[in-house]
Amino acid sequence: MAEKLLVVDLGLIDYQKAHSLQLKLVELRSKGKIPDILLLLEHEHVITLGRRLKSMDLKLPNVPVYKIERGGEATYHGPGQLVGYTIIDLEELGIDVWEYVWRIEEILIRTIKEFGLNGYRIKKYPGVWVNGRKIASIGLALSHWITYHGFALNVNTDLRYFKLIKPCGLSPEMMTSIQRELGRKIDLEKVKQLVAENFKEVLEYRELMKLEERAIKQMLEI
Repeated sequence: MAEKLLVVDLGLIDYQKAHSLQLKLVELRSKGKIPDILLLLEHEHVITLGRRLKSMDLKLPNVPVYKIERGGEATYHGPGQLVGYTIIDLEELGIDVWEYVWRIEEILIRTIKEFGLNGYRIKKYPGVWVNGRKIASIGLALSHWITYHGFALNVNTDLRYFKLIKPCGLSPEMMTSIQRELGRKIDLEKVKQLVAENFKEVLEYRELMKLEERAIKQMLEI
């Protein structure tokens, strides 16, 4: 059983700033200077392209596009979507990356279950599905068994932005959100709380500690 998971709510944050923060935290985690960390946040509108994508020439007005090191293909992030970046030592947890993906899916399935939605897996497409549509995506990177990047759960997401790409190689019409399924806007703070609690339970941490963003800045000075 892992000892401690730190949870930090970064609110709405620029993609490049969050990416740079992840890389710094991965370095600190690999040196054993900090425990496992879950960053919860939203992004401004952005498209990211994962390692599996062979090529895609995108020129989108007012929507930046970044080629990054995570697995998977193209995806969209934006307001109303809960993104979780996980800086976690899999070796310390005693699990491999495939087991880790399964557990992330389990965390998200349990989270949306609290809203009356029955999520499930489709082996070919990492993430969570509801009623034939994809509600959550997972894309990870690994450095010396330390994970970064993570998951994106569509809560109150503007699904029209998925039409700019083939999300995870799928038709844009295959994407859904909690809001779309229930027909009402969802309290994102409640979703964050559920995700954090489910991380503790599914990954079997002894302690869950919530930190403010300024605590992260102090960590970077270690």
